Amino acid sequence: MGKALIIGCGGVAGVAIHKCCQNSEVFEEICIASRTGSKCDALKEKLKDSKTKIKTAQVNADNVEELIALISDFKPDVVLNLALPYQDLTIMDACLATKTNYVDTANYEPPDTAKFEYKWQWEYREKFKEAGITALLGSGFDPGVTGVFSAYAMKHYFDEIHYIDILDCNAGDHGYPFATNFNPEINIREVTANGSYWENGNWVETRPMEIKRVYDFPEIGEKDMYLLHHEELESLGLNIRGIKRIRFFMTFGQSYLTHLKCLENVGMTSIEPIEYEGKQIVPLQFLKAVLPDPASLGPRTVGKTNIGCIFRGIKDGKEKTYYVYNVCDHQECYKEVGSQAISYTTGVPAMIGAMMLMKGIWKGSGVFNIEEFDPDPFMDALNQWGLPWKESFEPKLVD
Repeated sequence: MGKALIIGCGGVAGVAIHKCCQNSEVFEEICIASRTGSKCDALKEKLKDSKTKIKTAQVNADNVEELIALISDFKPDVVLNLALPYQDLTIMDACLATKTNYVDTANYEPPDTAKFEYKWQWEYREKFKEAGITALLGSGFDPGVTGVFSAYAMKHYFDEIHYIDILDCNAGDHGYPFATNFNPEINIREVTANGSYWENGNWVETRPMEIKRVYDFPEIGEKDMYLLHHEELESLGLNIRGIKRIRFFMTFGQSYLTHLKCLENVGMTSIEPIEYEGKQIVPLQFLKAVLPDPASLGPRTVGKTNIGCIFRGIKDGKEKTYYVYNVCDHQECYKEVGSQAISYTTGVPAMIGAMMLMKGIWKGSGVFNIEEFDPDPFMDALNQWGLPWKESFEPKLVD
């Protein structure tokens, strides 16, 4: 079928690459590229029995010219960006220059400010349209599957959706007093930022962790969850008909929150550079260096995740509620691809998004958020590739 260039070689990329190799009819050839070439080579060696032909390359994803050279040499059908959110724009620039389709899992975030939003990438709409190529934004789980769930609910069950609550529960236990399940720098920036939710066309800002709810998650039980800002609120607010309010909640254990508060109080979560022994260092980047590598958590993490969306709205003039979610088991993920469920739930949809473009199931010139395409083939693929979903028409609501 075709070729994909995958940029990045962390936990999520590892899962996506495993899944591409399982799906060798579509991904006949892949190139794994990262700043650290040895990581790419190690993964290639691990997957040497796959039918997918694997190449590796060393690339600095901050350097547009290096990226252009790599894309021009490999000539992929799609570039799957699983690097850092800081690198979205350089990779999009390289895709524009080479007229290559683009997929990512997280929106652009400037390195010097903890602010993530779509405006920078949405500014590429006309350029991608003129080039006749597709950029698919946010093909992870949240954002990603949450957008597909929303489009599916809209297509099949509602005339208007008025309220969406996105609930992200990780009940996994890795045994460490404090560790993050994905890149510590991105994770801590997200959690320590002000929360916000979208209501009646406006953003309502909250203090970090100000709004707490307790929810009884299917297959997991009751967990504390906190309202955070999350990027899909921004695109769903534009793309879902009739929307009045969207909120995003994530679960955190008390140990995590206590450690985080202490680290924040002593300045370790700051992204402002400080001088230390004649060098400029960013405290949060130093903290990342001393925390456990998220990729190392796989073998020791037990428990499940539950991520889904609760919808309330109108169908044929009557009120309706609908809950669609996925439950994922950390140990099962580790057995299959050597990774815990946090990376798995992002890596699988990343592969599916790339597949949608490569097979021509989703097509269009321009920059698109995932909920703008037909959700049905993606929903089918989730069931096929390891993230089966469940639904309920009488869910417990979040107050």
